[in-house]
Amino acid sequence: MPPRRTTATEEQISLRLKHGIHTIFLFVKNDTTFGQISSDLLEILQDRYPKGLTSSIVPPKTTPVPAAGTSEAENIKIAYGIARDPTDLSRGWKSLNVDYSDTVADKELVDLSAVAFSLVSEAEDVDMDDVAFDVELMTLDDELL
Repeated sequence: MPPRRTTATEEQISLRLKHGIHTIFLFVKNDTTFGQISSDLLEILQDRYPKGLTSSIVPPKTTPVPAAGTSEAENIKIAYGIARDPTDLSRGWKSLNVDYSDTVADKELVDLSAVAFSLVSEAEDVDMDDVAFDVELMTLDDELL
């Protein structure tokens, strides 16, 4: 039986924040803003992945995580995306279009929602709607079964 999916009316939900091979579970309340989520996520990344996030294994690719207190860290924005098809993450991601004052409830996210993220430097002139989300999905190798 699949896990019970709660609605955004419940007080606290968990988000599955995805980048590369990583999935970070973050428990948030419905009134949590994306500014707070971004701040918490960046702090987690700086603490847990100081050498960067593994974006791809083949070919090897790493997304750098700027150290806390640096000018690079001050100039990082986090773009968020949601699955085009929540039942099939392999179909890709589309931009969530969030302002940092938007809340989880504003975007109608539910418990265990998969949310891709990408680190974007403010120095790069990138339209947040055009950000690519690098998410590696786990696949089962038939030879291992």
